[in-house]
Amino acid sequence: MRRSAWTTGVAVIAALSLGVAACGGDDGGDTGGGNDKAKTDAAPAPGQKPGGKLTALWTGDVDFIDCGRTYYQMGLFICSSTQKSLYSYKPDDSINMQPDLAEGPPEVSEDGKTVTIKIKQGVKYSPPYEEVVTSADVKYAIERGFFNSVANGFTTSYYGDLEGAKVGVDAGTKISGITTPDDSTLVLKFKRPVGGVMAAGALAYPATAPVPEKYAEKFDAEPQTTYGENQLATGPYMIENDAEGKAIGYEPGKRIHLVRNPSWDKSLDYKPAYLDEIDNLQGNDDPGIATRRILDGESMINGDVTVPPETLKPASEDTPDQLKSAAPIGGRWVSMNTTIKPFDDINVRKAVVAGMDRNALLLTRGGKFVGDMATHFLPPGTAGFEEAGGAKGTGVDFISEDGSPLPDVSAKYFKAAGYASGKYEGTEKILMVGSNAGVAAKTSEVVKQNLENMGFQVTMRLVAPQTMYTRYCNVPKAKVAVCPNVGWIRDFADGQTMLSPTFAGKNILPQGNSNWPELDDPKINEAIDAAEIAPVEQRAQLWGDIDKQVTATAAAIPWIWDKQALVQSKNVQGVVTEYNSQWDLAWTSIK
Repeated sequence: MRRSAWTTGVAVIAALSLGVAACGGDDGGDTGGGNDKAKTDAAPAPGQKPGGKLTALWTGDVDFIDCGRTYYQMGLFICSSTQKSLYSYKPDDSINMQPDLAEGPPEVSEDGKTVTIKIKQGVKYSPPYEEVVTSADVKYAIERGFFNSVANGFTTSYYGDLEGAKVGVDAGTKISGITTPDDSTLVLKFKRPVGGVMAAGALAYPATAPVPEKYAEKFDAEPQTTYGENQLATGPYMIENDAEGKAIGYEPGKRIHLVRNPSWDKSLDYKPAYLDEIDNLQGNDDPGIATRRILDGESMINGDVTVPPETLKPASEDTPDQLKSAAPIGGRWVSMNTTIKPFDDINVRKAVVAGMDRNALLLTRGGKFVGDMATHFLPPGTAGFEEAGGAKGTGVDFISEDGSPLPDVSAKYFKAAGYASGKYEGTEKILMVGSNAGVAAKTSEVVKQNLENMGFQVTMRLVAPQTMYTRYCNVPKAKVAVCPNVGWIRDFADGQTMLSPTFAGKNILPQGNSNWPELDDPKINEAIDAAEIAPVEQRAQLWGDIDKQVTATAAAIPWIWDKQALVQSKNVQGVVTEYNSQWDLAWTSIK
């Protein structure tokens, strides 16, 4: 799913029982092959019972509390339980969309340019609004993603081909390609045949959850919308609010308090929603202490808290029933801004990639038993992974398969850039902004040391994860040269969801930008445009070829395809969703 960056912890629980040495693998070993389905714990357990309060421990906050604005894993963690998007997924199936607000599967026209969705009748908003949802509310929800005040990266990436759609418009701007013949029918008309991608997963995202214009327009009219702080819910849970609708249960950086939505009709939903209350407590800066609190306590799970390696291995041996794992759906990389000197020189970028000790980066998260060494950008299990070279990589000479640095290759490319010493010789300081949360800070330190070893002078700022994205790395005008802690999770199991939002020139946005290197390569842009409208049988090869092209630009340093480690208290029956590689609050229960 795409989405914005990934700051949660990762691990391969099953591998831990084999010991670290056994998990390194060899050139032909089990290092992330795309054909083997990874062990997961996504299936709901029998005999789950309703009731109880669950506490989730977080380090930071969501990027945006507005479900029409978030593009971040933990935003989806909240929104999947508070909103009914058009479609969603059962925990153990990340491929087949389930009708949620929709009544049934979408109808795609023969030319792929028109998609028609019927929505359920009788779904109501949470108090104090409590009116019935109509198709016009979904129309407005999609339209607002294009407003300057909302600027949703998912919406502009996948719905940008709607007839009449323009990025960066004033609040209230209508899109002619979205029509509502009646209160239960939504029709989307596109300039290109992208209906197949819609049906493959683009309709299953919180940005399609309904928003009533007459309630939200005053909030969206502000320079930065405040609808999130005054939001309405359609899912089984809602952020605690007051009589005026203000979300008093949301205290930025402190708490997201979810309570039952009294307007939710169980007969109109397939999610069981066992819990009565979920308290998401933020500010748990020490992941070791937070993990131990969960393992030793009651009725707790981890939110975005990374399970530290030194805690994960003993926990897998002592309390294996309190650990859950999820398959990889994304990866992490170090981005270099291709519009800022000296990274506008491809030879400098190749030299940096070759000289970077990617194994040292992997060790900051716990070594090979927490993830496989990434050699390109499509993760295992995604269409195009094998076509791009699989675990061995795309074949470029500046990325090693095992993650070790290539000093001779690095020197070769520095010399090709005009630096006779084989290292960088410039005197300017480059700005690098990273995350101060948990192991991410260690990753930033390793990147800084590697860059300094190559001759760069680095000014490093470590800030809260959401600040890193919303004020720096996601904002081109911030002029950040290096972002060491960025990563991406696929929106659904298609190469487009990994490569278009992050490397297509058309997706460079003034705010909410996820093309962190600001790569704008005409040949890559052309290939992406063609692949986006390709039929299913051609997509894997096309996206694999694009992955090779992107990797060849050295715009970023791939270094891990990571898996997710989740911890729970003994009395929690946690359920993992493969779609988001996180806990599914609507399916989790207290024993």
